[in-house]
Amino acid sequence: MKRVTLLVPCYNEQEALPYFYAEICRVMASLENRYDFELLFINDGSKDNTLQLLREFAGKDKRVRIVDLSRNYGKEVGMLAGFDYSTGDCVITLDADLQEPPSVIPMMLAEWENGSCDVYGRRRMRRQSAAKKFSSRLYHKILSNVSDVDLSDDAGDFRLLDRKCVDALRSMRESQRYTKGMYAWIGYDKTPVDYDIAPRVAGTTKWTLPKLIHLAMDGLMAHSVLPLRLASYAGIIVSLGAFCYLIYVLIKTIIWGEPVAGYPSLMAVILFLGGFILLALGIIGEYIGRIFLETKQRPVYFINEVTPPSSGEDGMKDK
Repeated sequence: MKRVTLLVPCYNEQEALPYFYAEICRVMASLENRYDFELLFINDGSKDNTLQLLREFAGKDKRVRIVDLSRNYGKEVGMLAGFDYSTGDCVITLDADLQEPPSVIPMMLAEWENGSCDVYGRRRMRRQSAAKKFSSRLYHKILSNVSDVDLSDDAGDFRLLDRKCVDALRSMRESQRYTKGMYAWIGYDKTPVDYDIAPRVAGTTKWTLPKLIHLAMDGLMAHSVLPLRLASYAGIIVSLGAFCYLIYVLIKTIIWGEPVAGYPSLMAVILFLGGFILLALGIIGEYIGRIFLETKQRPVYFINEVTPPSSGEDGMKDK
């Protein structure tokens, strides 16, 4: 019987977890004659009663395992921890807020049985503002066009990954992670399964605007050098423009004897060039900062405990 790991990263999800657990148990019950399930929860440094609830689940359900991280590392690292500790022949990643309906899981498993290594949920309808939809589609289109990955705006982290995909993702020990881009980068056969996204069953989203911006920056800089190229192109254009303007001023002064513009125009040019230089340095600094963090080669995360423990686990992944 094939083993399926259901990977659920959790951060302050005490309100949603009882609903999620009840729903996921119904889905597992409908498939228990065909698959052996592992329900793997990653507690990403929750500050509410999330961990206590997960321990209650584990106490009454032997399918439940808990990886309790030492602090809040973010969802991207939490999913890596889940990949590290998963034991299934495939791994299905989903959130605890039930926006991604577990009822889609049988369809994903059917596509996996048909030979697909990466079965991703494709959202038919998104309950977002027009501005957020537009900015999201624009970002994914730009990243797909300028990088080595092909991203779909309608695909998220709700997906089934065959064991060879999981092993490929585990081998990439980057601390500045953009998993959505990694899914595309590793390749393998991909198949979409359509679903309608539902409202959160309880609680509030943990994705604030600063976190979304930070994730977008990680995605762009992890898979593209476009910002550096744009800075270079802008520098060339500004330099050529300044040289042409210098020739124009010299000719105007020598031939027509017109005086060179004074303090206001000089300050405007200096401030413009100064701002551009600081912007270019900031872009370079972002890349250097990521290089600095990666060259430390620290473990990507630490854990407090794994419940129940498995043989050979030492409480830390350092590769």
